Amino acid sequence: MLHLTSRPRRLRSTDKMRHLVQEIRLDVRQLIYPLFVSEKVSGRAEIPSMPGMAQLSLSSLEEECQSLAQLGLSAVLLFGIPAQKNESASQAYAEDGIVQHAIRAIKLAVPDLIVITDVCLCEYTSHGHCGVVVQEGNRYDVLNDASVELLVKTAISQAAAGADIVAPSDMMDGRVGAIRTALDAQGYTNVALMSYASKFCSAFYGPFRDAAESAPRFGDRRTYQMDPANALEALREVALDVEEGADLLIVKPGLPYLDILWRVKERFELPTAVYNVSGEYAMIKAAAKLGWIEEKRAVMEMMTAFRRAGADMIITYWAKDLAVWLKS
Repeated sequence: MLHLTSRPRRLRSTDKMRHLVQEIRLDVRQLIYPLFVSEKVSGRAEIPSMPGMAQLSLSSLEEECQSLAQLGLSAVLLFGIPAQKNESASQAYAEDGIVQHAIRAIKLAVPDLIVITDVCLCEYTSHGHCGVVVQEGNRYDVLNDASVELLVKTAISQAAAGADIVAPSDMMDGRVGAIRTALDAQGYTNVALMSYASKFCSAFYGPFRDAAESAPRFGDRRTYQMDPANALEALREVALDVEEGADLLIVKPGLPYLDILWRVKERFELPTAVYNVSGEYAMIKAAAKLGWIEEKRAVMEMMTAFRRAGADMIITYWAKDLAVWLKS
């Protein structure tokens, strides 16, 4: 007599058995750690809405990257906070900009660390939008082509400073093709392009805007970030970026968009990252502090879900913690 009903439970009977048959595995080399480097701080400035995260000075950034390498992490995603902002976001593409200085400092301190740079203007504009803005009374418009010109300049300046991967997050039309063309023309053919191909206008970005000091002074970003209700539009956006030359893709945010992540990976088969965003991080941190959930267990479950849904890489503020947990 066959006892088929007991087979699944036999394979769950011990920790070693469960690990042996585990379908999805997490590896520290799949993690990307976001870093906020600022011209306005000395040392570390803790971010209240993101416990455990901080804005870093250049000297603190070097120390942080050395510790990341010792933990086995292989990639960071850089965001810059300049001392001065203006309407033309000039510090985004300045040779002596904060991110450009940071890239050079990291490459001197930890040459093998993969440096990914955020290509956007919101941290550098006085109005906080991701592009060039024109206003008429109470109305405003983000100019696509003028914004793309500045994004191209930003990507080139970051590549010149030593970035390994540039990651446009602005959601302007045509920016991937324009950046790829410019990189190749300037001789940066080995600099990869990681597109925020599917970036939704989300309520989960709030703590990040505290960290990067990038909240818009007026309006919101619905006219250029994606409607959370639209899945087919997300696939069309990704298809355009792939056609324009994206090497890697990002789906952002993570938890509310696992279906998008799955469809993107299944359809396009390119290396795909998911961004486990600040709001997802902050809500688990808050619940764990109150004793409502167990942080490590919840995080490990969430990371496994990202991998199960198709993520090859996970951009997460838990990367350092995960590096420790995965060794235990």
